[in-house]
Amino acid sequence: MKNLQLVVVCCLLFVSVYGQSVNKIEVIDFHSTHRCVTCKAIESNTKLVLETNFAKELKEGIISFQVVNVDDEENYKLAEKFQATGTALFLNVISDGKEKQIDLTQFGFMYGKNKEEFIKRLKSRLEKQLNKI
Repeated sequence: MKNLQLVVVCCLLFVSVYGQSVNKIEVIDFHSTHRCVTCKAIESNTKLVLETNFAKELKEGIISFQVVNVDDEENYKLAEKFQATGTALFLNVISDGKEKQIDLTQFGFMYGKNKEEFIKRLKSRLEKQLNKI
């Protein structure tokens, strides 16, 4: 009987530690194989914002960054989830087990080649979402 109790306690501890939902922000930069200047600028500026302003969060896994080629077969499922058929920039905010997708594609094209404005605005958007998780 004691062994059964020990197994139950261990299972409960495992679930309580590993079953907790992780709050984080996934920054996903989708692109096709052939990329324009703006598409490349979106990726470059996004990396700059993250590395300069959110290095701690990147290191801790609170923020992650993925660059995804929608033309690669291995990425079809992820691209389909976000309905990305070419260049697209998304924040996937995961909080309390729920995902909220924020489409920043229009923002990316509008400010992609304006480095200062892009950095300022993306930084602000990420800070706002971090405060929510």
